[in-house]
Amino acid sequence: MDNNFNSEFIQNEQYLIDNFKVQDTWRIFRIMAELVEGFDALSKIPKAVTVFGSARVNEDDVYYQKARFIGKLLAENNIPVLTGGGPGIMEAANRGAYENNGLSVGLNIELPMEQKPNPYLNLLISFKYFFVRKLMLIKYGWTYVIFPGGFGTLDEFFEAVTLIQTNKIKPFPIILVGSEYWEGLINWLNDTILFNEFIKKEDLEIFKIIDDPYEILNEIIRCVKDEECLKKRRENE
Repeated sequence: MDNNFNSEFIQNEQYLIDNFKVQDTWRIFRIMAELVEGFDALSKIPKAVTVFGSARVNEDDVYYQKARFIGKLLAENNIPVLTGGGPGIMEAANRGAYENNGLSVGLNIELPMEQKPNPYLNLLISFKYFFVRKLMLIKYGWTYVIFPGGFGTLDEFFEAVTLIQTNKIKPFPIILVGSEYWEGLINWLNDTILFNEFIKKEDLEIFKIIDDPYEILNEIIRCVKDEECLKKRRENE
């Protein structure tokens, strides 16, 4: 083989590696900037409830209306609402808080399609990196309220459950809303995952399914206003 070809190939590959290293270095600074901005802004807000759910539901959807009502209940109890800042369920929860003089916070993710900040926010922070945004949502949310949703919603749910299961964070309330929606998943977890002993029975007690907004509020208040629960959550920081 031509030695000149070998030399040119090696040089080109080396340039690619060098460029990659430079790009990664600057990427680290962008990640650090997002972390600093998030910590600085969110450390100033009181204990919040993080609400997840599909970005694709409209205003007439029953879950939109329920999320909006829960946002209202939280605002009436001086509990901030923290969401991904987008449309659908996120908008509904933010809207319920915003319309009732509550603190409504959105952590938006920059996506080419679908995700645009909703107009019902007192505080908006935008993120490029999903993992930084997820860190903020779990660090500053003292309770998770999870409505029906797609891959993103499931990702947030299972990550929180995994962190609690592996003792990476202290337990905190994780509430699934919509028993008819989650029924199939819960049956699969019991009949397949638990049956094959890939999880333990107590792992399924990490989360609860609650449909009634007032019961959800009571479960939230139990943590947000309970000193022992607060102590456990502070130990995560």
